[in-house]
Amino acid sequence: MSRIKLPNFMSSPKFQIIALIIIFTIPVVAARYFMPTRFVNMGELVQPARPIENVVLQGLDKQAVEFSSLKSKWTLIYMGNSACDEDCWQNLYKMRQVRLSQGKHMHRVQYAWLLLDQAVDILALKVRLQEHPKLQVLRGDAATVKALTRQFVIEQGAPEDGLNRIYMIDPLGNLMMSYPVDADPTGMRKDLERLLKVSQIG
Repeated sequence: MSRIKLPNFMSSPKFQIIALIIIFTIPVVAARYFMPTRFVNMGELVQPARPIENVVLQGLDKQAVEFSSLKSKWTLIYMGNSACDEDCWQNLYKMRQVRLSQGKHMHRVQYAWLLLDQAVDILALKVRLQEHPKLQVLRGDAATVKALTRQFVIEQGAPEDGLNRIYMIDPLGNLMMSYPVDADPTGMRKDLERLLKVSQIG
């Protein structure tokens, strides 16, 4: 029995992203009328998905890192100051565990921390980050960091107004979801699990 050949546009990355947005939007709309809330995605959907423009940052080793280098994988990114409080470490832990929970698809997911301040005690930070060997820590001068964070402004306010948020970026570099400080990691895991299941990108 011969396979049905799909049109070329249906296999393109852009088409797949649009399909994913539809998959996440329908449950939200339907839930408002007749579906239980347990079927709704746990994050706050960014509509439409927003392409993040590239900026040049630095890693903790002061090597240049282009933000666009995060493309090709699903990225969980946390924004906060280097003087990491309990909520901060808890969110880094959440992201690490959500990534690890994806099992054989773990390689399709990465997580990063954007430092919003410039007064960074690098040595002290590296000691604490030994439990996060896969975490990408990004920093930059005030103007560069501001140019990046203002692209993440959502309805509830800019990251500066509500630190400790976690954002999800798709493999094409589009901001598509946001999670509050008290986000349930189980919900985050389920959202990501669903995306990895239906997506062929990343």
